[in-house]
Amino acid sequence: MMSLGRVHSMDSFGTVDGPGIRYVVFMQGCHMRCRYCHNRDTWDLRDGGEVLNHEEVLEKILKVKNFLTGGVTVTGGEPLLQAEFVADLFKALKEHGIHTCLDTNGFAKHITPDIERLLSYTDLVLLDIKHMDEEMHHKLTHVTGKYTRNFAMYLQELKKPTWVRYVVVDGYTVDPLYAAMLADMVEKMDCVEKVEILPYHSLGVHKWDVFKETYELEAVRPPSTEQLDAIKAEFDQRGISAAY
Repeated sequence: MMSLGRVHSMDSFGTVDGPGIRYVVFMQGCHMRCRYCHNRDTWDLRDGGEVLNHEEVLEKILKVKNFLTGGVTVTGGEPLLQAEFVADLFKALKEHGIHTCLDTNGFAKHITPDIERLLSYTDLVLLDIKHMDEEMHHKLTHVTGKYTRNFAMYLQELKKPTWVRYVVVDGYTVDPLYAAMLADMVEKMDCVEKVEILPYHSLGVHKWDVFKETYELEAVRPPSTEQLDAIKAEFDQRGISAAY
């Protein structure tokens, strides 16, 4: 029996979701409620998007396979909420020799058999770490950060190639002290190939307007080059590859 997934949308030409030109599948559903989320319309797991089986998605990908210099990235939303579907898709992609990348916030209360299977077919993980300070993590996302930290340690156990992603938001993550906390953890993870420092942007504000919800960070501006350099320095001094 083929697994079904609720897919928000698909992009056949992604260049910022892992190496090379990639097919990007956006899944519905997310537990986090990040104040700066630019995919507000992916939060609801039971509504939105389209219900597809993994072979239907595979068929769309194979039509453009020759143009994909990188592979396929599944993001969201949060793909771990539909781990069975993504595992089936990744398994099929591997059978066609296609590189697989999982973009996740790591919010998994338990490492389920489906998540284990999914990671067994995953070539690269993009791990979004929102904040290392628990109080600030909750302030930024409305949920705990402990599951993400536990997931990071699980990736280290697996020696799974990982890129850590860190969004720099004024008033939340711009302080180099918080970057230092993240660098202290990453320093112990030899599975991390690099850290991507992502400057905050407000490109998804219009999606909040659709839901008639207040976008609380409207007055926040992108970080300066000096602020980004100060954050990058925390990783550089530990010998961790980092770039923005």
